[in-house]
Amino acid sequence: MDADGRQGVLAGRHVLLGVSGGIAAYKAAALARALVRAGATVQPVLTAGAAEFVGPATFEGLTGRPAYTGVFTDAHRILHVRLAREADVAVFAPATANLLAKFSLGLADDLVSSVFACLTCPVVVAPAMHTEMWLHPATQANAEVLRVRGARLVGPAEGELAGGDSGPGRLADVDDILAAVVAALRPPAGPLSGRGVLVTAGGTREPLDPVRFIGNRSSGKMGYRLAEEAARRGAVVDLVAGPTALADPPGVTVHHVETAEEMREAVLRLVDKADVVLKAAAVADFRPVTRAAEKVKKESERLLTVRLERTPDILAELGREGSGKVLVGFAAETALAEEHGREKLHRKGLDLIVVNRVDASDAGFDVDTNRALLLSADGERTEVPLTTKAQLAALICDRVQALLAGRSD
Repeated sequence: MDADGRQGVLAGRHVLLGVSGGIAAYKAAALARALVRAGATVQPVLTAGAAEFVGPATFEGLTGRPAYTGVFTDAHRILHVRLAREADVAVFAPATANLLAKFSLGLADDLVSSVFACLTCPVVVAPAMHTEMWLHPATQANAEVLRVRGARLVGPAEGELAGGDSGPGRLADVDDILAAVVAALRPPAGPLSGRGVLVTAGGTREPLDPVRFIGNRSSGKMGYRLAEEAARRGAVVDLVAGPTALADPPGVTVHHVETAEEMREAVLRLVDKADVVLKAAAVADFRPVTRAAEKVKKESERLLTVRLERTPDILAELGREGSGKVLVGFAAETALAEEHGREKLHRKGLDLIVVNRVDASDAGFDVDTNRALLLSADGERTEVPLTTKAQLAALICDRVQALLAGRSD
């Protein structure tokens, strides 16, 4: 049972667990187990000192993932950067006086401190050391620096220490650390606090054989910017993403899919908890009727004529249900953009449609800028000149907020 009394409160979350070389390192094993039981994917990272107290094999057995100890492991993949980008939240327990000093000063001379220097996600720090070290002015100053920079410090508690000593410096209870991790992942206060937002992004791939596929062009950038903006405003965001080269946005639960059917299944599974659906994905309109189990040789004529069938229209399916959710669609057009956008708006039962021309070099696919026309079901029309996709995401979220407010009046 997790700290909130519910199993799976961290389901789908990626937690980086940093362990440093204090005697309390053995309690980090219990924390790893608690995080896994709460549903998290736990990535352990150990200092050399931590590995002297508790071997990496212990953490690997508890988490099912490799326990990294050296910055030069998988050096070609730049391990410390990759681990930092994967994390939804990072917790360092125990954090010794030495580790607090490194974090405060920005030193990065081992894997744990190098990962910390790359983090952009919420951070939880659980100090543990002898009383004299904790109360030293330098340690207190380092802890305060971390608090000011946004880290959540848990403890230390007062109690029995190593060597028979007693006083402040004991590692906080596992339940308290776990509760801090859960709290760090709660969305910040904002205009969309308490709202569930479901975003789709990227294109889908419909396989012809294990090598080839039919799909739509999409970098996923617009959908990812929407997810980031909604999360920044306090929403609980689920992002269903087709194949992209983008890193998962911090503070967002990402569900990776490949085909239109996989995207439909994910959306229908998640939509009940959403107040808003932002359907920015470029779902392939057609898929092959049959898929070859093995690669079709190019000398074969099997691929010269491919029978296609329509993929499911996910947004239209949601619109027909009349669920009361705010539904926002996107229309990528190359001609008669407004006419086609209005037709799609009404046919799919949307509240808002974002029409963008994708035949310009500075807007649409693979770039960070866009031009758009926002059309709403109540007849409002807004032209958005060339702007960044991040700024367009903010404008769309403004409209979503207005639609939500109108329904609560």
